[in-house]
Amino acid sequence: MRANARLAVWIAIALSLATASLWIWWRFDGDIQKAIERVARGSVLVQTSCGIIEYQEAGAGVPLLAVHGSGGGHDQGMAFAGGLASQGIRVIAMSRLGYLRTPMPADASAAAQADAHVCLLDALGIPRAAVMGGSAGAPSALQMAMRHPDRVSALVLLVPLAYKPSTQAESAPPLLPWVEAAMMRMIGSDFLFWSALHLARDRVIKVVLATPPELLAHASPQERAGRGDARQHPACVATRRRLA
Repeated sequence: MRANARLAVWIAIALSLATASLWIWWRFDGDIQKAIERVARGSVLVQTSCGIIEYQEAGAGVPLLAVHGSGGGHDQGMAFAGGLASQGIRVIAMSRLGYLRTPMPADASAAAQADAHVCLLDALGIPRAAVMGGSAGAPSALQMAMRHPDRVSALVLLVPLAYKPSTQAESAPPLLPWVEAAMMRMIGSDFLFWSALHLARDRVIKVVLATPPELLAHASPQERAGRGDARQHPACVATRRRLA
């Protein structure tokens, strides 16, 4: 009798775990499919001499290439630069090598990315453009200005992940090796990143995005929804003045 009771308990536990696993996977798969559908809207794929590159554009006038950071693709570039489209600027937001629908080549260095930026301009028939690089998109934007100065009319860097003089103090203490390794493993997995956002969202925001969670807590509903007026962002104001 006791053996049957123990077996029933183990069966109940196994069924509970299986049900919970299926529910978690259903939630994860649903969120991923929604994200895929969201980021595919408005973008197109173009064949360039550097391979296929995904991009979207808005507005007309002076061309501006928006180079996103590590937290997105063309959608992120359009989020921080799209407000300029109503100011006589043709905003071109692309997905860097390996992001979203732009394939990952063998060489995805900042220099190779810079060359790919130029290949995109070539495919679109744009001889020169201003370049706005945000965060992890700054190194390739810088490389583009150095490797192809004749193709860059202006350079704007937003919180750039770039060179820091050795005399300059670190803005944040370095991560412990095991913490950095765990973070990179999480970033490289859709499921782990999704799980971390649900279990420790504030921690992910603080460590991965280097953003104090309290800033989000005090942000307006429009800012939290990503609908703030990008035209009033200091970088966008400076860009308009530089391109005018």
